Amino acid sequence: MYIQMKRGYTYIITLLLFCSLYFGSLYFVSKTSNSTVPYVNSILEDKNCPNSSDNTTPIEPTFNTTEQVKREKAVIVILVRNNELRPMRRTLREFEDRFNRKYNYPYVFLNDEPFTDEFKQSISALTNAELKFGLVPKEMWSVPNHVNETVMYNSLYDYASRNIMYGGSLSYRHMCRFNSGFFYKHPLLQQYDYYWRVEPGVHFYCDLDYDPFTFMRENGKEYGFTITLKEIPETIPTLWDHTIKFAHQHELNTTLLRFFGSPEGGYNLCHFWSNFEIASLNLWRDQRYEDYFNYLDSTGNFFYERWGDAIVHSLAAGLYLNKSQVHFFNDIGYKHDNFAHCVDDGVLGKCILFFYNDGYCLNRPWHLAMGIICLLYGLGFLIF
Repeated sequence: MYIQMKRGYTYIITLLLFCSLYFGSLYFVSKTSNSTVPYVNSILEDKNCPNSSDNTTPIEPTFNTTEQVKREKAVIVILVRNNELRPMRRTLREFEDRFNRKYNYPYVFLNDEPFTDEFKQSISALTNAELKFGLVPKEMWSVPNHVNETVMYNSLYDYASRNIMYGGSLSYRHMCRFNSGFFYKHPLLQQYDYYWRVEPGVHFYCDLDYDPFTFMRENGKEYGFTITLKEIPETIPTLWDHTIKFAHQHELNTTLLRFFGSPEGGYNLCHFWSNFEIASLNLWRDQRYEDYFNYLDSTGNFFYERWGDAIVHSLAAGLYLNKSQVHFFNDIGYKHDNFAHCVDDGVLGKCILFFYNDGYCLNRPWHLAMGIICLLYGLGFLIF
């Protein structure tokens, strides 16, 4: 009897010890980590990259289940194909759970081909929000007349032979050009002032208890992001030079553009990753941006090179916005492909833990092992 009691006390003490170490380590790392892959703050603190740490304004929760939610003139925009239904459903389920079930902002789904009935019915089952399914007009998703197709296809072959990501894809170039200069012109978006861009397969890991669109409007923000990256230099060999040339021709006072480079030192390749964007549609509707896009488009380099919409949007922000108009949404946990922004959630419990590839938001693989050991000891105590 004494031996059994002693064994029980031993399991209890050991269980408490391991669990204390485990949960203590979770708390410690969560309080000391702002893990983003690549690490956002290290990029933002680069002297050549935009530092938005000053723009990370604490935001108070505004959602109240007892009050009717007032919505902005805003929309969730999703460019997706029929064969992406499964990842789209997963993403939409997370997005609804984390944010939109509280606010019911409308969705606009766009596709360069007609949506199938299966796609529309399957998506409609996931939300109570208004849904609109639109077709991208052919003129927004085709090679313009001024582009020499022989030169273009030679370029596609060259990029593919050098194994540059999406280098040989014409469809990818159509997508980048559409997102750079046409999506905001689609008829289904004309009634809105703000948009949140979402893509199939992305993940949202944190509850959002305020309306980011209201935050943008009330604080004079025009562009919001979560992840910054550096572009593959081979994809944009002439984009910076064309941007500087355009700025000089139009005598622009580019106060923010200096964070992306200089005429002497060139482009530092930093950009806001545009698969997550919360922004003002009027930013792109402005004639000044239209002039910039038309100039870039006239070069043909959306097709001869591989200019991405993320770069174009970032440099446009540099041309026309000041630092106070750009916001880093540090409290939105987000993951796309192998890149993620992990939120310093502390003990608030609004974010879930997640793993990506061989890395961890908590940066320590042994957290999982500690959790397993803690569980095994707990089971051992129950058994014995």
